Amino acid sequence: MFYELAASTWGPEEIEAIRRTMDSGRLTMGEQVASFEQEFARYFGMRYGVMANSGSSANLIALAALFYKKDRPLERADEVIVPAISWSTTFHPLQQYGLKLRFVDVELETLNMDVRKLERALTPKTRMIVAVSILGNPAPLDVIQKFAQQHGLYLLEDNCESMDAEIEGRKTGTFGNVNTFSFFFSHHISTMEGGIVLTDDPELDHLLRSIRAHGWTRDLPPGSPLFERRSADHFEEYRFILPGYNVRPLEISGAIGSVQLKKLPGMTAQRRRNLALFQELFAGDDRFILQRENGKSSCFSFTVILNPARNTNRERVFAALRQADIGFRMITGGCFLKHDVIRYYNYDVVDGGVPNADLAHERGFFVGNYPEDLSPQIHRLREVLDRACR
Repeated sequence: MFYELAASTWGPEEIEAIRRTMDSGRLTMGEQVASFEQEFARYFGMRYGVMANSGSSANLIALAALFYKKDRPLERADEVIVPAISWSTTFHPLQQYGLKLRFVDVELETLNMDVRKLERALTPKTRMIVAVSILGNPAPLDVIQKFAQQHGLYLLEDNCESMDAEIEGRKTGTFGNVNTFSFFFSHHISTMEGGIVLTDDPELDHLLRSIRAHGWTRDLPPGSPLFERRSADHFEEYRFILPGYNVRPLEISGAIGSVQLKKLPGMTAQRRRNLALFQELFAGDDRFILQRENGKSSCFSFTVILNPARNTNRERVFAALRQADIGFRMITGGCFLKHDVIRYYNYDVVDGGVPNADLAHERGFFVGNYPEDLSPQIHRLREVLDRACR
């Protein structure tokens, strides 16, 4: 394809990391994962990192940990404020743990939660906010964090699409009580599949480690606040204290992650150079509503919403992109309220509607960005859209 949605960022270094790990004979979670967790947390200035087998699993254990905190744990039927646009597994753990979702519309220009509606979203039952930075573009995390602190709410920051983005000089993925990242193939770094949770809270760190691996005690450091270790008991290493999962990553993924993390600054810089060209070529064209950068984007992709005021035929645009061999897809997961699965949720919608999310769902799409010079592809995209929208 002339313009792919995503491309591999691996080189011989990643293959060598796989070979080295295979030769070691240790394939399940071990020293390579532990080393990567420490390196990743250090890069983002956080105390603890707990790797999982996907970003979706990272969301799952991050939420689960908040249900088992000693003080003020989340409880079923608590309410959580969420944006109307995100990936499905931002929301599914909330439903699976019995929370009620309060959907807030997004800003059309940034595609992130409209924080002007936070006060109206708040009820006496609200216990948490989920903040999502869409496709590399930072949400107003400083505002959301302040609001959460003022009202005693937990903040789960889903940063799976926005690794290495910044707001006010601070990395996204560092504002929440728990913060999640994804290492899927198309994301900012890739370990094949993988994800991680960052936190500064030692109790949450221990909860995450137990929940990640069966709910047992084996992976917990000495002096854990979660339990008292007994004397040389036969089953101590197989002692289960929490309702956990097995979402451990492979040792290979940890080894690859360490290699990819070293490349991250350079890859982000190239993504931003591509973004600058995209912004230059499309500037001032009111046929298209582009994602306005908030803070410093790490630019997962380039989003386009066909301006309804211009009455452009969406199918004509999509046909032109296909003919030009340009890959495209819906923005993240689109408006979640439009998906069939919503019938299984307990939810309501702040202000009764999400018109911006609906518009992004119906008339929006994105094309790829990855750490290569995409100048020919972006110029071609501009030509194709210009013709299709005349």
